[in-house]
Amino acid sequence: QVPLVESGGGTVQAGGSLTLSCTGSTLPWNDLNMGWFRQPPGKTREGVACINWSGDTTYYEESVKGRFTISKDNAKNRVSLQMNSVKPEDTAVYYCAASFECGDHVKGGLTAVNPGFWGQGTQVTVSS
Repeated sequence: QVPLVESGGGTVQAGGSLTLSCTGSTLPWNDLNMGWFRQPPGKTREGVACINWSGDTTYYEESVKGRFTISKDNAKNRVSLQMNSVKPEDTAVYYCAASFECGDHVKGGLTAVNPGFWGQGTQVTVSS
């Protein structure tokens, strides 16, 4: 059984908004830091945003800071990524992940972490 399942991907025009969701029923949701990563076409996977186990601490990579918002609902086993003012360079497969260090203290940023659990990914395409 896949531990994490993403939804909400699709095609959106530049400047528009999109919300991604990630759910799962087999993991101890309340205990896990979670986040979003993405892999643009022809590039390696990179970090986007993360949130700690309780939902009161977040971290964003510079490329999305001020445009994207991550949130976590432990009662519903759900983590969401609200994407506003999207740009063509946001085009990527977006992955939900769990169980890793999250915060300003992580050397190398979010891209350097190695999550223990992954979803299968959802495609986001931003048209110009």
